[in-house]
Amino acid sequence: MARKSLTTSLRNLRVTAVPFLVLLSLHAVIGSGHDYHDALRKSILFFEGQRSGKLPPDQRVKWRRDSALHDGSTVGRDLTGGYYDAGDNIKFGFPMAFTTTLLSWSIIDFGRNMGPELKNAVKAVKWATDYLLKVTAVPDVVYVQVGDAYSDHNCWERPEDMDTLRSAYKIDGSHPGSDVAGETAAALAAASIVFRSRDPAYSRLLLNRAARVFDFADRHRGAYSGSLRSAVCPFYCDVNGYQDELLWGAVWLHKASRRRRYREYVVKNEVILHAGDTINEFGWDNKHAGINVLISKEVLMGRAEYFESFKQNADDFICSILPGISHPQVQYSPGGLIFKAGGSNMQHVTSLSFLLLAYSSYLSHANKVVPCGETTASPALLKQLAKRQVDYILGDNPLGMSYMVGYGPRYPLRIHHRGSSLPSVQAHPARIRCKEGSRYFLSPNPNPNVHVGAVVGGPNITDAFPDSRPFFQESEPTTYINAPLVGLLAYFSAHP
Repeated sequence: MARKSLTTSLRNLRVTAVPFLVLLSLHAVIGSGHDYHDALRKSILFFEGQRSGKLPPDQRVKWRRDSALHDGSTVGRDLTGGYYDAGDNIKFGFPMAFTTTLLSWSIIDFGRNMGPELKNAVKAVKWATDYLLKVTAVPDVVYVQVGDAYSDHNCWERPEDMDTLRSAYKIDGSHPGSDVAGETAAALAAASIVFRSRDPAYSRLLLNRAARVFDFADRHRGAYSGSLRSAVCPFYCDVNGYQDELLWGAVWLHKASRRRRYREYVVKNEVILHAGDTINEFGWDNKHAGINVLISKEVLMGRAEYFESFKQNADDFICSILPGISHPQVQYSPGGLIFKAGGSNMQHVTSLSFLLLAYSSYLSHANKVVPCGETTASPALLKQLAKRQVDYILGDNPLGMSYMVGYGPRYPLRIHHRGSSLPSVQAHPARIRCKEGSRYFLSPNPNPNVHVGAVVGGPNITDAFPDSRPFFQESEPTTYINAPLVGLLAYFSAHP
């Protein structure tokens, strides 16, 4: 189970600006020769392998079967469906909602580049939003987790065999969770844009539910890890606070509804909710950089001078991650990979690269650049930097290894993932119980089920990678690594 990156002290391995930028230019000129459309197809297919609930007739990942069909029965609700977040069998609402928001943003900004894969990307969003509608069906209640993480992590079981506790955890007026509720509102609002022309009635349902959930998050303020600490920590603890999710939810509701109340909320609460904090963080727990980049599009289009301070924050974010002049919390490996301290580093690589690409697009349309002291960050430079990260993931790295399973000639074979590492139900119809799976976990053999499209946590700061299940921080895939990568691959499949 991948966890949030916690800021720790690492030795200062930075790349000096000039050599790295020269290398970046050479990389752009030479080209990488990657099949970005193939990688896009696989990055979306991955989500089908993460599905929970009753699988549809058009399910393409055939080693998976129906699972967790009674989720919610303990509380008298239908909480089936949704996604397992990573290599375990828990449905964590916080990262699932963030995954949904980023998948939607990928489609909103880059769906026109997805070609025939667009329909599969939209299906991936709907599998999540159908579940998010279930968990928010009762007003002023959000079910934020299904499954007991401690009992689940004590077993190595296929989701189809699960006999661990499927407890359902909720937030409500007495037990607030503005963070996960705010992110859920953002996800529903962003997805409403995806479905606006495709399914107007469903889009309206999503937007109305987003507004209701946001109002609940704002009225009952607090972090869900305060209300549900024993269930959600240390797995998806809210380390950063709930304020950024309230702004994030309001920004997406502003974008989706164009209602003045959300614009006014953002302007009014910019300082109160710390919009300028930790500008170079973006992930399931910290939305600051995403808030600033998303709002800046309107400033750059000349439509919202009242948001100018958010654009300054976005510019500062860009400068903080440029190689050589980067912030101490953002480093680069010798091979050129963005690195932030803590586990599952690829979540930072894909999320930050997505913001680089999105912002470069907004800047390009406005014919603007970002001044960073003596350096100028042009839209082309930001695209090159994002592309360099994508190419590193796909195999242009010191080990010559693709970190996307099933892409390229060499990729991780022993990923930390229960369903992938255990024989499929078709191959082994008999139940594999809790501790019976341990021998598969400890086996040196490759996983029997190739989880095509899964992107793992990735190498450490020296570009070293142990292809081994017990090293979960490096070898576990997550939905929120893939979600922003979908947008990146879509763009580069059309602009290689």
